[in-house]
Amino acid sequence: MKNLFSGILFILLSALTASADNGWQMLFNGKDLSGWRGTVDDDAFTVVDGMIRANAIGKQMNHLYYTGNLAEGYYSFKNFEFEVSVRSEPNSNSGIYFHTDTSPRNNRYMMANGYEVQLNSSKKEKRKTGSLYRVIDLDQSVVDESRWFQVNIKVTGKHILVHINDELIIDYTEPDNPERDKNHEGKRISPEGGAIAFQAHDPKSIFYFKDIRVRELP
Repeated sequence: MKNLFSGILFILLSALTASADNGWQMLFNGKDLSGWRGTVDDDAFTVVDGMIRANAIGKQMNHLYYTGNLAEGYYSFKNFEFEVSVRSEPNSNSGIYFHTDTSPRNNRYMMANGYEVQLNSSKKEKRKTGSLYRVIDLDQSVVDESRWFQVNIKVTGKHILVHINDELIIDYTEPDNPERDKNHEGKRISPEGGAIAFQAHDPKSIFYFKDIRVRELP
């Protein structure tokens, strides 16, 4: 009888925990890059004090994809809500990609497909943090990137919402035939879904990521 009671209690507690989580799944264990894979230089992404550190030390742009337990490729998200805590060193550039893949653009370091939420505290790059890169561009950052801030990206169908520190920054619905320049024709929602990835932009840019989680939506 005692074992039966313990079993019932465990089931109830598990159900309550699942309900409280509302379907959220942590993507980063805070210890290593299990479930993540870089495209070019593995050393561009390291784990430091429970954070993912992005710095393209090999002088070439790199991206870190969430792969889950897949031996090859990447885990594909279609409708989802994604959250991450972010901060940077001064004068740094990075980005969060979604509905993307590993197809190269122009050279093997730049992504051909998907959207990017820009992260940028650099003086050189004019598209600032919070921009939906080359779709809805902001000329001023909405945060102080040297302090931790939260990015929330929600995709349902062709509707994209981006919140930063709970403030709605981007509310965009992709039209049936979005107008893109020749070099960015792949910036569109994929019917099959796509990868989530972080960018290591250049040797002088350093960004940190932690508290990374996602929940898939119907």
